[in-house]
Amino acid sequence: MTSRRDFLNYTGAGAVATALGTVTSGVNAEDAPRAPTAGNNSLYRPVRTLNGWTLPSTMKNGVKEFHLVAEEVDHEFAPGSRAKCWGYNGSTPGPTIEAVEGDRVRILVTNNLQEHTSIHWHGLLLPSGMDGVGGLNQPHIQPGETYAYEFTLRQHGSHMYHPHADEVTQLAVGMMGMIVIHPKNGESVPVDRDYCFLLHNWALHPGTYRPDPAIMQDFDLWTFNSKVFPAIDALVASSGERVRVRVANLSMWNHPIHMHGVQYWVTGSDGGRWPQSQWRSEVTEIVGVGQIRDIEFIAVPGDWAFHCHMAHHTMNAMGHDVPNPLGVDQRGIDNEIRKILPGYVAMGEFGMAEHQDHVDMGHNSGPRNTLAMMTGKGPYGNIEMGGMFTIVKVRDNLARNDFRDPGWYEPPSGTVASRISDDPEFGSPHRLKPT
Repeated sequence: MTSRRDFLNYTGAGAVATALGTVTSGVNAEDAPRAPTAGNNSLYRPVRTLNGWTLPSTMKNGVKEFHLVAEEVDHEFAPGSRAKCWGYNGSTPGPTIEAVEGDRVRILVTNNLQEHTSIHWHGLLLPSGMDGVGGLNQPHIQPGETYAYEFTLRQHGSHMYHPHADEVTQLAVGMMGMIVIHPKNGESVPVDRDYCFLLHNWALHPGTYRPDPAIMQDFDLWTFNSKVFPAIDALVASSGERVRVRVANLSMWNHPIHMHGVQYWVTGSDGGRWPQSQWRSEVTEIVGVGQIRDIEFIAVPGDWAFHCHMAHHTMNAMGHDVPNPLGVDQRGIDNEIRKILPGYVAMGEFGMAEHQDHVDMGHNSGPRNTLAMMTGKGPYGNIEMGGMFTIVKVRDNLARNDFRDPGWYEPPSGTVASRISDDPEFGSPHRLKPT
């Protein structure tokens, strides 16, 4: 049997790849949230989870009751790549839990896995026995059992939930979700749109269908809410709106999250929205492992990239430990390699940009169930991205609850960079003279 390392060494820079198909959208956030039981619903905007949904609740004797089910999930990272993951209520990440400061909540957790589990409410202030560390704060939830967690929400802000039992496995295969707690008295600076998503990494080896929990750093899928670009929902807004994005990190790496087109404010964290005197202006913010950062900005018209700034994190099925082909004349080698690897295409002498062209032309389909490294097409050609990348799409005069993809931006005349010459000797640029 060929190992992953052997496969990558055999193929050199012939990247594992399949073309992505149509982008699929998540559940409409406006259809899922339920009204809070404390505070005033008119004082906040329901959160919209990228490619996700908000968990409905039921009122029982003044307690807002939610029900989570831990179970195996057949998950699609993007068309062309599916895996057997673990999650909650049919999805990874699990549904967002949304409530208001002061609510009394009861969260039922049913375990449909084949091993025990528990849930830790990351960052919440609650009694020790509700903290969810199996063996420390409570007995483990055995297969088939349902446990009840009940407490009063004593804070507001962006938070997470995840297992504290067999974490290496259960986190690695997708068991996580977000909790958004709105302040009971509203916010001094309200937002018009409120988004949230989780950062995660996966080791889905070429041709396989289950994430590998034994990997520490050599990941090949980097996701926003368990999706890779271009299957990640766009963040849609109307010009002039104030937009908040809650970014939570339960991956095994830190991520510098960069947005084009604006200087945003970092306004909050797991500890809630900060006093305005602590807000700071940034264009890139590192979200550390186990952390959350809230960023806010005023939307300006255009299509703006929004991504992790670690370059390998904006690619799919990124091979590691492969020979470096830059500057290497590979002419003729592809015919020899195709004798043992049919469909192989030599590439990489002048960079990797040609990878997407080869895949789109069907020259190299790659192993089954394995995504192309570079994907996505824009109005001017290949975007050549993947992984932790999406687009903020801002248009004039969108209705407040309109989250539909508005298509590509039509820039005003004269505002698009354009070619003025195709002569490589054009002009008289200054160059540093060799010493």
